[in-house]
Amino acid sequence: MKINAGEIRVGMLLEYKNDLWQVLKTQHVKPGKGGAFAQVEMKSFGKNTKLNERFRSSETVEKASLEETKYNYLYDDENHYFFMDPKTFEQIEIKKQVVGDRGKLLSENLEVSINFYNENPISVDLPNQVKCKIETTDAALKAQTVSSSYKPATLENGLNIQVPPFIESGDEVIIDSRNIEYIKKI
Repeated sequence: MKINAGEIRVGMLLEYKNDLWQVLKTQHVKPGKGGAFAQVEMKSFGKNTKLNERFRSSETVEKASLEETKYNYLYDDENHYFFMDPKTFEQIEIKKQVVGDRGKLLSENLEVSINFYNENPISVDLPNQVKCKIETTDAALKAQTVSSSYKPATLENGLNIQVPPFIESGDEVIIDSRNIEYIKKI
């Protein structure tokens, strides 16, 4: 789908120079002399390189069309995560580097959305809120003030987060999967 350069936003996926690019930064500039343009910083999915490009406002670029499908997480090995389509029971594997650190939040049968580009998985979207269990945390200090009320905790999956002082080891909590932060105790 063609879009004008003025419509480019952060996070969009563009097809440009025979590659798939994710927009990292965009700035729309209207100089006093000459035509307006968009200065765009992009990162390539395939080659893992960055590119700064200037598009005139009158130019059009190709927005990548993604196919989103729901899958259930099954298990992982050293290099891959394995998912199953709940309708067809077809299984796929995705490299761990595609999922990143958020892969530690995956739990058995968790429903995720996988985005495909030309039938290749390029990203995995977890639910915004994920249930986790606190493995260890420091004891709350009684003299601690309310303003500095967060303490470090380690989840059972190995991630380190900050939690309020009333959270103890063994508690179940809800974590925001987008920024890996504590939301609430269950």
